[in-house]
Amino acid sequence: MRTHLTAGLDYLLVTASLVSCSVDEVVDGVVVTGGRFGEMAKRLREASPWGEPPGSPANSLDDGCLMHIFSFLSPIPDRYNTALVCHRWRYLACHPRLWLRVERPLRNVTEPGVYTNLEAAVSAARPGDTILIAAGSTYLACNIQIKKPLCIIGGGELPDDTVLTCSRGSENALEFLSTCKIANLTIKAELGCCLLHRSGKLTIEECLLQCEQNPLDYLSFPIVSTAIEYNALSSLREQGHGVTVVRTRIEGGAKAIRTNGTLALQHVRAIYARSSVFFWFEVGET
Repeated sequence: MRTHLTAGLDYLLVTASLVSCSVDEVVDGVVVTGGRFGEMAKRLREASPWGEPPGSPANSLDDGCLMHIFSFLSPIPDRYNTALVCHRWRYLACHPRLWLRVERPLRNVTEPGVYTNLEAAVSAARPGDTILIAAGSTYLACNIQIKKPLCIIGGGELPDDTVLTCSRGSENALEFLSTCKIANLTIKAELGCCLLHRSGKLTIEECLLQCEQNPLDYLSFPIVSTAIEYNALSSLREQGHGVTVVRTRIEGGAKAIRTNGTLALQHVRAIYARSSVFFWFEVGET
């Protein structure tokens, strides 16, 4: 069974990358722009009501099997690219069983797996779920505790397109007590911190963490970690705590991160762009 799933996953990845391409041709592993494959892919997408290539082995798989295979794909970019192949694959790749969505409703109609705020989505999520936050809106996030492994992703092209705001008087926007990942989000805090890391491994990728400038900004921190790698009162050594920051802009606050536990800042790298500074660093046991 595992072999069939692996083979199916490989096939779906190749098909998604090729059929979603409209103007490129792959020759001996090299992508050639403007080749005949673009026209072929276009004809294949229009050949059936679902937009699937006729005679494709994927047509013989039922929806449950395809959705199970899609669950092994990383949400971004693989599952996202899979949704571009055809109508059926889009329906299955965006099914609430694979990820939850946070978005403003256009009308007073409830859809399964769609929530109007992040706290409700986190509460409904199961361990390992992915929450996709729609771009173009600002969402309130105040002291939301995350106690299960989740991936939270902004749905825009840039982090600035999806904004989470922590209002004054709240300690933090998001509090992590499990291994999680956030990506492509802007998180703003007026006071307190954007992200509070208590335990687990937290990955922050291509985000914007912004502490509002005010007379008390020295009390604000984009990231605060209180994780303790080793508890002297316990006979067991807890492992797996840490923070990894990848290509993230950090603005305002007293400093990028404050550590109140046993973890320390490591491997710091910064790149200065024209209007921003991008940071890469890790927080772990010294």
